[in-house]
Amino acid sequence: MKVRVDGAVCQGHTLCAMTAPKLFVLRDEDGHAQAVSEEVPADQEELAREAARSCPEQAIVLF
Repeated sequence: MKVRVDGAVCQGHTLCAMTAPKLFVLRDEDGHAQAVSEEVPADQEELAREAARSCPEQAIVLF
């Protein structure tokens, strides 16, 4: 599984980083989320799905 955050959509609610801190970080310049890595480790896939579901803006893309 891979993950990406659409920076044009993200509003910096921080829910993804709280849900899956190993997968998402917040950028210092604007507080918006970004994926630590495009590749999601197998043991983090469910957290990635939960983070995507929790995003109010639906800015997290799983593929």
